[in-house]
Amino acid sequence: QVQLVESGGGLVQHGGSLRLSCAASGVAFGSYTVGWFRQAPGKEREFVAGINWGATGTKYVDSVKGRFAISRDDAKNTVDLQMNNLKPEDTAVYYCAADKHVTARAMDAVPGLLELWGQGTLVTVSS
Repeated sequence: QVQLVESGGGLVQHGGSLRLSCAASGVAFGSYTVGWFRQAPGKEREFVAGINWGATGTKYVDSVKGRFAISRDDAKNTVDLQMNNLKPEDTAVYYCAADKHVTARAMDAVPGLLELWGQGTLVTVSS
């Protein structure tokens, strides 16, 4: 059974850090571009960061550049999102998604077409 499972969410203070992890099972994760999206209450889903298969490229939404870093460990079938200097506006449910046929650069344009999605993990940043 193919499955993506996110972990690492929680409550953190403004300026704090969290590390999210997306673990894949039933699939060779190394062949996939993987991205992180988030959805805050009352808002639309937003692309946050993506990393190509083979870590050949990454992309970030402007609001997280310099604060978030995406990385992958294909031996462990995981993709992590290190989030530093968190702000209250980062509060959202964070989802990972994966697809073999898109690049990180294009991922934010086609979220509805991405092959695999996790169930999400909640990140809450207090002010």
